[in-house]
Amino acid sequence: MGIFSELHSPADVKALDDSQLAELADEIREVLVEKVSATGGHLGPNLGVVELTLALHRVFESPHDPFIFDTSHQSYVHKMLTGRLDRFDTLRQKGGLSGYTSRAESEHDWTESSHASSSLSYADGLAKGLQLNGLESRNVVAVVGDGALTGGMCWEALNNIAEANRNVVIVVNDNGRSYSPTIGGFAKNLSTIRMQHGYDELMEHGKRRLQQLGWVGRRAFEALAAFKEGVKSQLIPTEMFADLGLKYVGPISGHDLSALIEAFEYAQDYDGPIIVHAVTEKGHGFAPAVNNLADQMHSTGSIDPVTGTPKKSSKPGWTKVFSDELVDLGHRRDDIVAITAAMAGPTGLQAFADEFPRRFFDVGIAEAHALTSAAGLALSGRHPVVALYSTFLNRGFDQLLMDVGLLKLPVTLVLDRSGVTGTDGASHNGVWDLAIASIVPGIKIAAPRDGERLRQQFAEAVEITDGPSVVRFPKGELPETIDAEMTTADGVDILSYGEGATSVLFISVGAMAPDALAAAEALADKDIAVTVVDPQWVFPVADSLIEMARDHDLVVVAEDGIIRGGIGSAVGEALAAAGVDKPLRQLAFPHFFPLHASRSELLHDVHLDAESMRERIENWVGELAQPRGE
Repeated sequence: MGIFSELHSPADVKALDDSQLAELADEIREVLVEKVSATGGHLGPNLGVVELTLALHRVFESPHDPFIFDTSHQSYVHKMLTGRLDRFDTLRQKGGLSGYTSRAESEHDWTESSHASSSLSYADGLAKGLQLNGLESRNVVAVVGDGALTGGMCWEALNNIAEANRNVVIVVNDNGRSYSPTIGGFAKNLSTIRMQHGYDELMEHGKRRLQQLGWVGRRAFEALAAFKEGVKSQLIPTEMFADLGLKYVGPISGHDLSALIEAFEYAQDYDGPIIVHAVTEKGHGFAPAVNNLADQMHSTGSIDPVTGTPKKSSKPGWTKVFSDELVDLGHRRDDIVAITAAMAGPTGLQAFADEFPRRFFDVGIAEAHALTSAAGLALSGRHPVVALYSTFLNRGFDQLLMDVGLLKLPVTLVLDRSGVTGTDGASHNGVWDLAIASIVPGIKIAAPRDGERLRQQFAEAVEITDGPSVVRFPKGELPETIDAEMTTADGVDILSYGEGATSVLFISVGAMAPDALAAAEALADKDIAVTVVDPQWVFPVADSLIEMARDHDLVVVAEDGIIRGGIGSAVGEALAAAGVDKPLRQLAFPHFFPLHASRSELLHDVHLDAESMRERIENWVGELAQPRGE
């Protein structure tokens, strides 16, 4: 690998000359394409920050100067330069490298959440802490994308960063995109900003010279400064960063190593907060990524490293079923509108946007705003459909509770990637949505078990008019359709009956159905009669479930959400309220942050696969048969 093989730490980057740095950039791109093509991951964003990351490590002193990558999916190059190159074959695999920064991996990784727009708040707090500790000379470096800057949290942080003279270096990685092209007034204004580094140095030199002339010199400088601001206001329509009181340098080509190094050296020496605006190209150096108009290979599965084509054809997934049903409903009902938080393609809204552009709204990376904007649309008589990854519902909980739920507004949330998402990592798993959403009074939550039930339950959700509704489904390919043997009057599907001496009511939530049925079939050989039911609408708890529980010896609930506050907890509360004193056991995700691994690996590790569930139920039934005290 040439120069790359000699790199073991950021100190080695500093020892390279300019020509070696340029050669190293080419080598890094080759390695990125080779490794990510095999494992899958965020290829486009990392190809776009090769020179930017090299320049950061050339100038600043990581980890002495903390580097914080917003979202951190663009941290692969940073990982390579901080001693983790030899582990890239394990990227996003169980026990291997995380696809995001990870504090457990390296002292060079300060954070590890993959949620956007939080880096500047981290940087603000770190800079305050360093100042309190007497270490204010250190720089805190935050790399934030133009897409992340559409999130309100960034602007709350900028408001604080600008008020004090702390050394925060904000590197705006401006590639014009998040998943899709960056939208909104901020993005348009950012593209107009033009300011030369040398111009400000000249002004600073002039200030010193004129102030040496006493009163006359100071007056002359004030007049010159006013003239400067007047010129800037003509050339720069919205001088937003200056209005906040922040020093701004840029825009700089994000693929010009010399320009980046010069800008970062200036920022390193600058006393106080400063913004360096670097314009990059997502997928730079890999034609298949650059030419991918949908998302410039923001995130890929395993691909051919030459052509960029997927190595295996994907089967129809949950997202496609939802997308098709939304378009169909859009043709039948003109009150339906759709909202995305910068993820129209990944959440299945792009087809609706193409078909009904006036009824589609991209609010940028702003989930909280998305929900309250949806509330406003509902107040106007529309029925909003807000499609999010499950993990990002966390960011809009207050708005769901107080702006939608309190007003009993008909807003439908569609939560993709619910439950265990696997290789996406700890902060991308959607194991919290059931516990979070079920807190909201009046909410109704559906968990389809297959594609047919998704179509049906989504259509039912948009018919609800007395409050919010949620339809949640996992990541990946669709399972086989599972038909019910019968359905109760309140919509609970009975999937199978069993025969045996001890009866178990097995309540399966959503995509847990195939494993629940497999476990029940195995238990039939143990003289245990298992009735597997799918509530479909899992919250509130259906009355028929309570009545069925009366007639069984044991009630078991299986779900891929966290055990605390999930559907199992809700069933327990409903049984207690109805005076049904039957043993209840929960099969759910433990109360911890799951690490990255495949969905099947994670479910196996926490005993939520078919064989583990069979074993646990068999043990519970055995305990029931034992006299108390034994």
